[in-house]
Amino acid sequence: MNNLKLVLICCFSFIIIGLQAQKKETKIELQVTESAPFEKVLKRKVAIVRFSNETQYGKGIFYDKENDPMAKQALDNLSNKLASTGKFMLLERSDLDKIVEESNLSGSGYDKIGADYVIVGSITEFGRKNIGDANLISRSKVQIAEAAVSLRLIDVASGLIIYSEEAKGEAELKTKSTLGVGSSADFDATLSDKAISAAISQLVENVINNLLDRPWKAYFLAVDNGDIFITGGATQGIAVGDIFLVKEKGKAVKNPQTGIKMELPGKEVGKIEVTFSGGETPETEFSLVRFIEGEMDENNLSNYYIEEIKK
Repeated sequence: MNNLKLVLICCFSFIIIGLQAQKKETKIELQVTESAPFEKVLKRKVAIVRFSNETQYGKGIFYDKENDPMAKQALDNLSNKLASTGKFMLLERSDLDKIVEESNLSGSGYDKIGADYVIVGSITEFGRKNIGDANLISRSKVQIAEAAVSLRLIDVASGLIIYSEEAKGEAELKTKSTLGVGSSADFDATLSDKAISAAISQLVENVINNLLDRPWKAYFLAVDNGDIFITGGATQGIAVGDIFLVKEKGKAVKNPQTGIKMELPGKEVGKIEVTFSGGETPETEFSLVRFIEGEMDENNLSNYYIEEIKK
């Protein structure tokens, strides 16, 4: 018995020694990584003035064009995708198209919106179909929704369509059962939203790139007792100390090929610095500025505009 105890004690001692031999010192090193420099973004003012359903899907005798659920879903989907980037100031102007008909669009057609750019969208195609397969031991069913969406991006100042494209999206739901055992699903209404969202997702990146490629602009509001007021404030990303270019508008001419009026590139006349920003809402925000270079005719403020300095 004593021999057995001795053997157990020896084995236990060897185990403890082995564990201690394997023990290693662990060092925790804290790595400090430099964060990427903050990229200042001046938000473009964008309004989605209309998103219509041009298909015949779901249009019965009591159909209400102004409350089309598919069109509203598409508008909300596009708004959410643009807002999530944090680079745009979205204005609620979806009812303006009741007043300004697209067929009468001109350089001043959307000038009362307060936005720099407007988006007009439409669902041009939509359909659903079921595909099934059945044999002695199994059954399968696929619900498919297909949608086509068209978007147009319009520059309010010129009335020109600067981007136009159509894309198609698809969503499907598969079910399968074998000998009566397996998944099954009734009519899935969410497939419609998913197909429209898939189509919009293909276009939204191009919309964002086109908007960001266009220069950010602001305008002069007034000159009062020597104080110079411009449009925009903190919501758009304007901060005290920011410096912008002041340009005089180019000559307005008519393109002989298209018959559309266009404005020639502006001429730089100076630079301004922001000294104060105020306003209670995005629509009423303003900033105070001072000229650090050049000058302008204070009696003709509408002849000038403000532009960001590209780096």
